[in-house]
Amino acid sequence: MSIAEWLGLTDSHVVNCHGQHRLRPEVCKAFDRMQKAAAIDGVDIQIVSSFRSFEKQQAIWDGKWLGQRTLYSLNGDELEFDALSETERLFSILIWSALPGASRHHWGTDLDVFDKVSIDSSGHKLELVASEYTPDGPCYQLNCWLAENADRFGFYRPYSKYNGGVAPEAWHISFLPEAESIIQQLNLTNLADTIDASNIQGKKLILQNLNEIYRRYTLNGESR
Repeated sequence: MSIAEWLGLTDSHVVNCHGQHRLRPEVCKAFDRMQKAAAIDGVDIQIVSSFRSFEKQQAIWDGKWLGQRTLYSLNGDELEFDALSETERLFSILIWSALPGASRHHWGTDLDVFDKVSIDSSGHKLELVASEYTPDGPCYQLNCWLAENADRFGFYRPYSKYNGGVAPEAWHISFLPEAESIIQQLNLTNLADTIDASNIQGKKLILQNLNEIYRRYTLNGESR
């Protein structure tokens, strides 16, 4: 994978998959196989989010930095934007949203999934929060099925537990055969240069804390 690809600066490595979504070709095929197997077991699995460009990830980041999007604690509690220092705001964003250039969604290997049938029948609007994937939530059956079966199709959940960085995300799956080689290519220098050349909100503070951000949130306990 090229530097521009893992940084989200190009979409040349992804193809259309299930309509508006985009993934690497091998990942789309693996997802199709997994989706069919889940359906046989009576479990619905649909894509919520897949490839996101640097530009799209920056729009999410900037919205949170400016208080236009809600910030949440590790436990999912809404935070009071005006009560946060800039440093607190920075690390609050990183709990749930990756730094542009450092998002696994740039790679075309990672996607967020949900049980659309159960969400629709519950009348609940999908929020991608932990409670939707716990025993009382509409996506709990999917959560259990993924725990037992995702690895058969090459997928794993990189945010299955809290490692001091990103919050647990039961909905986020990654195609291991492709993702593990990309992890070895990640480079702090390239990331720093890309952030420095951007107009991202909070850039000065990001660059001051980039070593910690890279270790705690970009790598998030992954091996190199």
